[in-house]
Amino acid sequence: MSGPLVVRTLPETRAACDGARARGLDVAFVPTMGALHDGHLALVKEGRRRARFVVCSIFVNPTQFGPNEDFARYPRDLEGDVRKLGDLVDVVFAPRLEDMYPGEERTRVRVGGLTDHLCGPHRPGHFEGVTTIVTKLFSVVGPCTAIFGKKDYQQLAVLRRMTADLLLPIEVVGHPILREADGLAMSSRNVYLSSDERARALSLSRGLAAAQRAFAAGERGAGALRRLAESEIAPRVTSVDYVTVADADALVPLEEDAKTPGRVLLAVACRVGRTRLIDNVVLGEDAPLSTAG
Repeated sequence: MSGPLVVRTLPETRAACDGARARGLDVAFVPTMGALHDGHLALVKEGRRRARFVVCSIFVNPTQFGPNEDFARYPRDLEGDVRKLGDLVDVVFAPRLEDMYPGEERTRVRVGGLTDHLCGPHRPGHFEGVTTIVTKLFSVVGPCTAIFGKKDYQQLAVLRRMTADLLLPIEVVGHPILREADGLAMSSRNVYLSSDERARALSLSRGLAAAQRAFAAGERGAGALRRLAESEIAPRVTSVDYVTVADADALVPLEEDAKTPGRVLLAVACRVGRTRLIDNVVLGEDAPLSTAG
C-alpha cells in the first residue's frame, strides 16, 4: 500500500466497505474528529489486529459541541492526519458537513440514564450529538468492529448501550487509555495547553493514582477515595466540573458514606486554563497508573 484511500462521499464509503465484506474481509472502524495522536493510532492498530480492512473517519461533529465550546477552534489537519495514518488503514472517510447533516434533517438519537451524571449535566446535548453522528457513521460503514478509547468512558458506555438497544450489527470495543510518559492522558485538546497549564494538568492522573493506591491498600470509602483524588486536583486546576466515584456500569455516583464494590469508576472533568480535560480509572480493574514526580 501507499497510504489509505481518502473518500468524501457516503456512496463511495459504503461501496468500499461492502466490497471488503464481499471479499470475505472483516471490517474494523475507528471514528475520530481528527487531530490524531498516538492514542488514536493505538485504536487503529487495534482495529488492524481485529480485522483485515480498517476504516477511520475524520469528522468534527458540530452537534456534540455546546454554544460556548471549542468547535470553531478545534484543531483540523486532514492532510497531516492522513500522513499519520499511513498504511495503518485502508480507507479514510472524511465526509462533508452537508452529507452528514442534510438541510432538513431533524432526527436525534438519545440514550437515557447513562447520560444523567458525570459529563451529561455539564455538556447539555453533547451525548445526543455523539450518539446521532455515530449512528449515522455506523449506517454508512455497516457491520463492523468499532474501536473507541476508554478515556471517554461515559461515551463508550453510552455507545455500547445505544448499539445494543438499536440492534445494530456492530461490536463495540473499548481500548485502554494511552498516556504520555508523565501520565497525562493523550487528547487532541492537549495542544491548547501552555507549558504551565500542561504541568498543572498532570494533577489529574496524579489524583487518580493516589486514589488507586489507597484502593489497592484496602480503602473502600467512596468519599475518602474521591477526596484523595480531589485534594490533588482541585488546587492545581482552574475549575472542577466533577471528581466522582460512580458505579462502573450504571455510571450513578455513589454516596459519600457508601462502601465501594470491588470494581468502581473514578472519573474527573476539569478546566485548566480554557481547556476542558477528562480522565478516569476503574479501581479494581485498571493497571496501576504511572505518573512522573
